[in-house]
Order: sequence, then structure tokens, then C-alpha cells
Amino acid sequence: MKSIPYIEDMIEWRESFSFSVPINIRFSETDMFGHVNNVSPFIYFEEARIEFLKSVGLFDNPNGENGIPVAADLQCDYHHQMFFNDKLELYVKVNHIGNTSIDVHYMGINQDDKLCLTGRGRLVYVNPKTGKPVPLSDQMKENIIHV
Repeated sequence: MKSIPYIEDMIEWRESFSFSVPINIRFSETDMFGHVNNVSPFIYFEEARIEFLKSVGLFDNPNGENGIPVAADLQCDYHHQMFFNDKLELYVKVNHIGNTSIDVHYMGINQDDKLCLTGRGRLVYVNPKTGKPVPLSDQMKENIIHV
């Protein structure tokens, strides 16, 4: 397997995930060659990320009063092809918590226990009116740490 800059030890990294969502690969997510289109994993990342953020209470924020999460960057590494009707378990974890942002890691494992995807991205919490970054509250950080 190729070296991935954001993963130091693959075995340790894989074992550090605890949150996941199931993804069923739909026909509409494949291309003319029959495998998953290269943009689809970003949709899977979003689905898993939103469920993760909901699970730690970061969407319990009426009208974005304390900030909203905005994707600042997103990266995907493809390791094994995926096809229509494959079952993927998409794992999410927070790798680093900053003052106004969190670095999120992703891992996609198929029904045959093959690593198909890895990824990472930074979410920045911003004030929806000004677009300026806002600090994560201590409570938000606590919720993230205890996943």
C-alpha cells in the first residue's frame, strides 16, 4: 500500500475508529466502467461526518448561534475499487481539535473487509453571518473527545 501522509501506522490508525455508518453503493454512484465514480466518496464522507457531528451534539445549535461547521479542505485516497451494490462501512474520527477547527479522518471498509478509501479534512466553525471563524466551546471539545 502506498504511503499516506496523514497516517503514521496503518494498523494503529484503523483500530482507533469507533464511529461508523453503513453505506450502500447505489447504481447512480457508478460510472460507465461500473465502479464508483470518483466524486461519490466525498458524498459518503459528508453523510458519515454529519451523523458523527449529530452524535456528539455539534448540530444542537439553533440557527448556528455558536457557529456552523464548514469544510475547509477535503482529501480522499482510493485503495480498492467499489461497485454497485457493495456494502461499505464508513468510519469517522476526529484526529485533532484546534481552537476553531477539527481535523477529521475517514476510512471505508467493504463487505469483504478490504480497505477501499481513506481520507481527511478540516472543518472550521464559522459565524454564519460574518463568515469569520469562532472558537469551539469547551463543551464541544469534551463531546468530541468522548466519542
